[in-house]
Amino acid sequence: MNQKKTSVLENGLIWFGAAVSIAEIVTGTLFAPLGFAKGFLAILIGHIIGCALLFFSGYIGGKTNKCAMETVQMSFGRKGSLFFTVLNIIQLVGWTAIMIYDGSLVANEVWNIGAWVWALLIGAMIILWIAVGIKNLGKINTVSMVSLTILTLVLSFVVFSDSAQHTPLSDALSFGAAVELSVAMPLSWLPLISDYTREAEKPVKATLVSVIVYGVVSIWMYLIGMGAAIYTGSSDIAEIMVKAGLGIIALLIIILSTVTTTFLDAYSAGVSSEVLSSKIKGKWVAVGAAIIGTIGAIAFQITDITDFLYLIGSVFAPMIAVQIADFYILKKDSSNVSFSFTNLILWAFGFIVYRLLMNVDIIVGNTLPDMLITIAACCVVHAVHKFVKGKKTA
Repeated sequence: MNQKKTSVLENGLIWFGAAVSIAEIVTGTLFAPLGFAKGFLAILIGHIIGCALLFFSGYIGGKTNKCAMETVQMSFGRKGSLFFTVLNIIQLVGWTAIMIYDGSLVANEVWNIGAWVWALLIGAMIILWIAVGIKNLGKINTVSMVSLTILTLVLSFVVFSDSAQHTPLSDALSFGAAVELSVAMPLSWLPLISDYTREAEKPVKATLVSVIVYGVVSIWMYLIGMGAAIYTGSSDIAEIMVKAGLGIIALLIIILSTVTTTFLDAYSAGVSSEVLSSKIKGKWVAVGAAIIGTIGAIAFQITDITDFLYLIGSVFAPMIAVQIADFYILKKDSSNVSFSFTNLILWAFGFIVYRLLMNVDIIVGNTLPDMLITIAACCVVHAVHKFVKGKKTA
C-alpha cells in the first residue's frame, strides 16, 4: 500500500507496539498455576520457538520483497495460496475484534462510561492510524512507544512490588500446554510479518530487530500477567491498576497498547486483500476490518481465546513449515503455477498432525514437533518425486 522504505528503528517500533498488548498480559495470567519459575521457563521456551519461526517467515518476505500472502504463493501456487489468504483475513478481523473487546472491557473497568463507548473510541483511533499510514507513523510511534515503555514500567513495579505469593499452585495447566500457549502468540503474527519486513531498507537487520524486540517485550507482557495473578492474587489487570491509583496512566496504557497492536491486524487484512485482486484498495479493506472488528467487539462476548490460538497454530504452523522447507532447504518456487497440489496435501497432513498432537502432552508443545514432522515430510516427498522423475528419464 506504500512504496517508501522503513528504517530498522521504525520496524522495531512497530513490533514493540505489537507486543505491548492487553491480550498478551491476559494470556500471561493463565501461567500462574505453574508458579513463577516454571511459568517463566515455559514462557521463555515458547517464545524462543515462536520467535525463531517468526524470523524465518519475516526473512522470506524481506529477501523476496513480497508481502506475507505473496510469499505463500511461492509454496502453494497463485490460486492455491488464496485459501490461506482468505483464512488470514478472517483471523485478522477476528484478532481486531478480540483486541478491541479486551481493550474496551478493561478501559471500562477503569472508567465506567460503557464498554461500547471505549470500543468506538479505540476503533476510531485505529482508523486514524490507518489513515496516517504505516510509513508516516514514525513520530507518532516514537511518542507512543516512549509513553508505553514508561507506563508499562510503572505497571510492572506495581505488580512485582509485592513479594508475597497469593495464588495457590495446581496442575491445572501442564508445562507442555503452557509452552504451546507461549508459542501461540508469536505464531499468530507469522501470516503478516512479511507485510512489514518487505518494506524495510535493510530486510535482514529489520527482521532480526523486529523479532528480538517483539520477543523480549512479549515475554515482558506475559510476565506482567503471570506476576499479577501470582503476586497480587488477581488476574484482573484493570483492578490492579485502579487499586494502585494509576487512573489516567491505566487508561493510557490500555488505549495506546490496544491501538498500536490492533492497527497491525487491520492494516495486514488490507495488505492481504490486495493479493486476492489488484482492483482491491487495501487501505479501505483495512478500514473495513477495523469497523467490522469494532462492531464484533460491541456485539459479542469474547472471553476465552485459547481455542482460537490453537486453531491459528494448527492452520499456520504447517503452512510456514512447508514454506521453510521450500525456501530454505529445497529452493523451490511454485509461484508460476496455479496450484501446488503436493504442498496443499502436505499442509493438510501437517494440520491433522497438529490436531492429533493436541491430545499429547509434549514438553516443547505441539508447534515444534508438528513443524519438524511436516518439514521432514516435505523433504521425503521431494526426494521420492525426484527419484521417480529420474527413473522415468533414464
